[in-house]
Amino acid sequence: MFDKQQRKLKRSAKLISVLSKYGFKDLIARMGKKPEESSVNEIVSKGTVYERIRLVLEELGPTFVKLGQTFSNREDLLPPELIQELQKLQDRVEVVDMNVEEILENEFNISVKEHFSEIISKPLATASIAQVYKATLISGEEVILKIKKPDVLSVIEDDLLLIKDLVKLISTYSEIASKLNLKQAIATFEKSLLEEVSLVNERNNIKQFSLNFKNNKETYVPIVYDEFSKNNVLCMEFIDGIKVTDKAELLRHNIDPVKISEVGLRLFVSQILDYGFFHADPHAGNILVKKNGRVVFIDFGAVGKIQPNDKEILESLIVAFVAKNSNKIVRSLKKMAVSYEIPDDRKFENDVDEVLNFVHSTSLKDINPHIIINKMKDVLKDNQLYMPDYFYLLFKGIGLIEGVGRTINPDLDIVKSLHPYTKKILTKKISPKKLLKNGMDKVINFTDNVDEIPKELRSVLQKLDDNKFTISSEIKNIEKTNNLIKSSIINLILAMILGANIIATAIVFVSESGPRIGEMSLVAVLGFVFSIFLVIVLLLRITRK
Repeated sequence: MFDKQQRKLKRSAKLISVLSKYGFKDLIARMGKKPEESSVNEIVSKGTVYERIRLVLEELGPTFVKLGQTFSNREDLLPPELIQELQKLQDRVEVVDMNVEEILENEFNISVKEHFSEIISKPLATASIAQVYKATLISGEEVILKIKKPDVLSVIEDDLLLIKDLVKLISTYSEIASKLNLKQAIATFEKSLLEEVSLVNERNNIKQFSLNFKNNKETYVPIVYDEFSKNNVLCMEFIDGIKVTDKAELLRHNIDPVKISEVGLRLFVSQILDYGFFHADPHAGNILVKKNGRVVFIDFGAVGKIQPNDKEILESLIVAFVAKNSNKIVRSLKKMAVSYEIPDDRKFENDVDEVLNFVHSTSLKDINPHIIINKMKDVLKDNQLYMPDYFYLLFKGIGLIEGVGRTINPDLDIVKSLHPYTKKILTKKISPKKLLKNGMDKVINFTDNVDEIPKELRSVLQKLDDNKFTISSEIKNIEKTNNLIKSSIINLILAMILGANIIATAIVFVSESGPRIGEMSLVAVLGFVFSIFLVIVLLLRITRK
């Protein structure tokens, strides 16, 4: 505990020093600290407040740089001028001396020479969290060893504590900041960063991608060597690939860059819409092409995850976008939003209409997804919709993958790649299996609602059953009331029969027994037809005067 407090004090001193250096004396004063006066005026004169914020983040190191990079696509929270500066953020990464053999022996309790024939001591790549080394197993397979930098977790934890203190301070003294729900945004950033630091988490992400695309011939997922992988070390297959934007090298190996751009985009869309599990940082450095033309995504530290319910809403949103249905888009965005305070619903729909008109009036070849994304972000910001985190990761990912694709194929059409999915989504929505599922969900909801009838109403029903219920006031039209009760009971019985039939049909549908028509069970087809008949009868009874 004492050591942790000491570390925090040390980082606090560094924070105060850097803030003082770049002229944020007021903020330091509100922290109850004394600013350092040296060279303040010189630094202040060198740029705007937003430029100085960027310089502060860069000097404070990896955690703060990642914080800035994360918020560089959050136009809903920050002013455009600050967004522009945050997009310029670059990691100042220093190479750390590591004794790789000693680390491996301590982590896995092995003799390195018994398992590795070679380990190259110079890092293949260096990032803020880990360094990557190339090695060869005794069996001859070439691998990479991703090794976490020493003490990186403790530094990140200390920085996160400081960031939380800063957010609390800013929210207290700034009315605008207090309304932006920065606390929630920082909590999400913390969760994402700690997941990225965990190499066990990255290993699991790789395995999930491998499972998702195991039958896909257009992509390849590197093999993970579990016996040499832990929280501080990740051992995986070395990919001898071509950087996706190296057009000359692709052509030299008879690989069509246009085809690669389309495959890369198609794979990313598939990650989102087929699996709801996508690479959160698909920039050019994280995509390789094997000599056989298969596209390889690497660095799975950060991924986006979409819950099944949200994935269905996202599918509806895409169909509505392609169909130019602004009303449906508005409804989908509201369902998807974490929270919203729309001042004017009509203006919101008009804003969405403007984006749709822009898209549909522009030649597909000339559409710039960055412009569309920025327009949609403006709509969300202006109408005070706060979307889930994966939504902004989607925006970022689509922008990155499209930028990579256009580098090697200027005519890449991102909208065209969505068309097969709209057909697939629509087909899925009207399939018997989906209709049966929806019917079963409605029956379950109905039975849940029946279970939640208040005690008072149950007591009334019990008294009716025991002939103990008395009414002291005069009831007019008693005959009509009796008919209404009888009709309601019959409707309830029909609804229960319908529910039972749907469940029975669903069970028969997934079984492989009994006579069949093509690939479908004959009994299931008859049950489905009977369900439709009952639905029609119920609707006629309910709507009849």
